[in-house]
Amino acid sequence: MKKIIAFAVLTGLISCTDDVLQPYDKSQKPAEISVKGYSKPDVLQLRLNGKPVSINGSTSYTNTIETKLSFVVDEGETDQIEIFNHETGKQIAKYNIDFNTVDQYKNLNFFNLPGIYLQTYAVKPQVNLGKVGFELIFPNLGQYSHTTLQSVKGILKKENGDVLAEFENIEKNNFSSLKMYSFFSVTAPVYLELYKPGSTDPYFGSQTIRVKIKQDIGANMIVLQEKAEGGTVQIIGDIDIADYL
Repeated sequence: MKKIIAFAVLTGLISCTDDVLQPYDKSQKPAEISVKGYSKPDVLQLRLNGKPVSINGSTSYTNTIETKLSFVVDEGETDQIEIFNHETGKQIAKYNIDFNTVDQYKNLNFFNLPGIYLQTYAVKPQVNLGKVGFELIFPNLGQYSHTTLQSVKGILKKENGDVLAEFENIEKNNFSSLKMYSFFSVTAPVYLELYKPGSTDPYFGSQTIRVKIKQDIGANMIVLQEKAEGGTVQIIGDIDIADYL
């Protein structure tokens, strides 16, 4: 009889132990994401797993957009941050965050203008009086040229070929370092030639790639874009982020 009672007690203990060891509690990681964005003129809405994010008491926002998102990411599950045009309901961007990638999302930066969305944050640089300053970004590098390069080299020149500034790395997601030169003309164009990093070879094809760019005295933050026109790839630089800041 004692053996039977002992066996019953032992069985009960094993059963309890099994319950404790069951993986009811999944592994978790905290997510702390600093959001810094800008949108003009569109009114945006951020959603976390489908729920609108309130910023200063409002679930729609424009111009400067800043907040911090704090939540827990469960192993085996995916959380979503989405950015919508609040007026049209169109999704502009979506970010999937899971247990393995959460550490890559400490910062979420964006810049939204009509027809263009940049995954970066823009601050208008300080340019000395009487100087022209340029920062450059190339968000769709490779879209039509099919280059695998992650950046290009740029040389900014006058129409007569005189060099004004050199940019060692013009990247997809971050503006280049600020380059300045003395302002010399209201009407004279400037041209940006684009090369493979560290070389004098065009970043695609064999012909010199020249982009006509406007220059304003003060800060210029130019967005370069590949376009497919008439079966050929063209590079344009007609968007100046500084005009919006």
